This record gives sequence, C-alpha cells and structure tokens, in this order.
Amino acid sequence: MTNFHNNWNYPTAMRVGPGRIAELPAACRELDMRNPLLVTDPGLAELPLIRRVAQICSDAGLEIEVFSRIKGNPSGRNIADGVGILRRGWHDGVIAFGGGSALDAGKAIALMAGQKRPIWDFEDVGDNYRRVDESGMVPVVAVPTTAGTGSEVGRSSVITDEDAQVKRIIFHPGMLPAIVILDPELTLELPAKITAATGMDALSHNLEAFCSPLFHPMAEGIALEGMRLVKDFLPRAVADGGDLEARQQMLVASSMGATAFQRGLGAMHALAHPLGALYDAHHGLLNAVLMPYVLRANRAAIAGPMDRLARYLDLPAPGFDGVLAWVLGLREQIGIPHRLEDIGIDTTQAEKVGLMAAADPSAGSNPVAFDAAGYRGIFIRACEGNPTL
Repeated sequence: MTNFHNNWNYPTAMRVGPGRIAELPAACRELDMRNPLLVTDPGLAELPLIRRVAQICSDAGLEIEVFSRIKGNPSGRNIADGVGILRRGWHDGVIAFGGGSALDAGKAIALMAGQKRPIWDFEDVGDNYRRVDESGMVPVVAVPTTAGTGSEVGRSSVITDEDAQVKRIIFHPGMLPAIVILDPELTLELPAKITAATGMDALSHNLEAFCSPLFHPMAEGIALEGMRLVKDFLPRAVADGGDLEARQQMLVASSMGATAFQRGLGAMHALAHPLGALYDAHHGLLNAVLMPYVLRANRAAIAGPMDRLARYLDLPAPGFDGVLAWVLGLREQIGIPHRLEDIGIDTTQAEKVGLMAAADPSAGSNPVAFDAAGYRGIFIRACEGNPTL
C-alpha cells in the first residue's frame, strides 16, 4: 500500500495520511491559536470523534469550544450565530471540522470575526472581496471528514440567504485555510450513501472544471487526474467503508476538484445551487443526479474534452458516449437515483429554477450559454428521468 504520509504545500499547507489528526494541536499553535472555536456538523458533534478531538486539544493545553448549530446548507443566520459565539469566547481562530457545510461555515465565521459589514457585502461579485477588513479575519485549520466538496482548499463559502431563497458565494483569498489535515481514518465511519453522494460531488467539480472553456491548463490537468482517482477508488470506498487506501485517495480527489475549479464550474452547479436553496437538498446528491442530463445538454461543445477523458480513463467505449456510459454505470453501481423526483423534487418551480440557474455565477463558465428556458428544460428532464436524457 502507498505510504500516504506526506506534507504538501499546494494549494496550501496540507498534512496528509492516516493518524495525522494527532497533529491538530501543533497546527493550531503554528497559527498562534490558543483558544480556537471548533465548527462542526450537528451530527458529528454528538459522536465520540468530536469528544476525542476536543480531548486531544485540551491535553495539549488548548482551550476549545464547539459550535454546531449549522444546517446542511449553512445559512447567513448560522454564520451570525457562530460569529457571536466566537466573539463572546474571545476565540483566536477556527477549526473547521466535518463535511462541506461545516467547512464552509467555519471559513465564513473566520472571515466575519471582526467585520463591520454584513456577510452579503462580500458576495463573489466584481471586487466585493476588497471590502473585507483583513485584520478582522482569524486563521483556519480545516479537517474534512467527507470526500466531496473540497472546501478545505477553497477560498470561498456557499451560504444560503434564507430571506432571498438563494445561495450566495462569499469570497476572499484569505479564506483559504492556512493548514489542512487529510486523515482518512476520520472518514471510515461515513455511511455508504453519503460516501457515494460526496464522491460524486468531487467528480462533478473535476468534470465541470475539465469541460470549462476558460484557459487554465494547470487546473485542467489536476481535474483529469482527479477523475481517474474517482473512477478507481469511489466504488471501493462505497463497497467497503474500511478501505483506508480508497478513503485517502478520495480525500485527495476531493481536494483536487476544488483546486481545479479555479477554471470554473458549469450547469450542474448552476442548477444545484438554486435547488439546494429551494429544497434544502444535499448538494453532492443534486450534482450526482443532474450530471448525465447536463453532459447531454453540453454534448455539442465538449466533444474534444470527452475524447481526451475517455482515453485517459481507458474506458471501453471512446468519446462522449463512453464517458456518459461510465457516468451512468457508476451512478447505478453506487446507488445514485436516476431522477430528481426520486429525491422529492418535482417540476412545480421549473420557471423559477430556470431563472435562478441562468443567473448563478457557475453558469458563466458552462461550455454552452444556456438561457433560463434552457436550464428549465434540463431541470425538467432531470426531474422526469427522460430515458434519452
């Protein structure tokens, strides 16, 4: 088995390998944290794992408080609550620990620690990030316990504006966590369904970045290898949750996807963002269900990338048809539903979804410039499971 113990410095300082969670106190001290706020998922907060991590920190002389009042799609109110706890406890940093919701929330709380403007003033539009008072940010150590969002190496957080019923991307370069710990032992208890959905999220990031028309060869190369890791290791991780090698490789594929999507995302995310805001559905599962429908809609514009991808993955059939067959087979193998209706989403709000998707920032780097009617059509096909996609 590969020796996974390594320290990487791209795109940030990353400590990789089984058991590296023991180095969390040292990572905090390296960032001058003595009293960090640990932000985590509500489900994780009740598990022995969090108590063990808190004890590791306490034994090393760190004072620690746990904040877990966040939704699966974290909201502006969740962030405000966390900032209140951070300020009242005089916390000097954040440990973002858990799945994508905890990581996004933790980074947003660290951003907002000393800001005087509302969080929506920092939405990723134009140069809004320049409004941030950088002296009001605190450092972050990120510890993912799922392999999907890659938020641990991202410079943004996706936060739901519940009043407007829309997801907003909050961005600042300083939101990139200073230290990341990729420890596969933390993912061993993840249920198969969550492993599948989050793994497909990692695939969606790599796949959409690879298909983006923007010029970024480095991101394109990272995305290609990230998809190979998903092909080789996601079925193994779903079939055997104790497969440590598969778990480690999927954590890496997840980080690679979030690194690659500097090149842009696309229609999967343009649709998943409004659907997550309207239905509070799992982001990774939405991308997984939407994936083949978006691929088919983009077909005319992605023939070249699909040829290269099919060759790199050594698929049985070439080109677009080979990639689509692989995606459909992978979804079936790991238990992803074929239709949005299978997860409780119907076409009632099709017009609204189309409009929201066309306005989503991710739509800007889709290979085809769909209008609201185009997104509405993809959404309806994904709801109904049109056999021709």
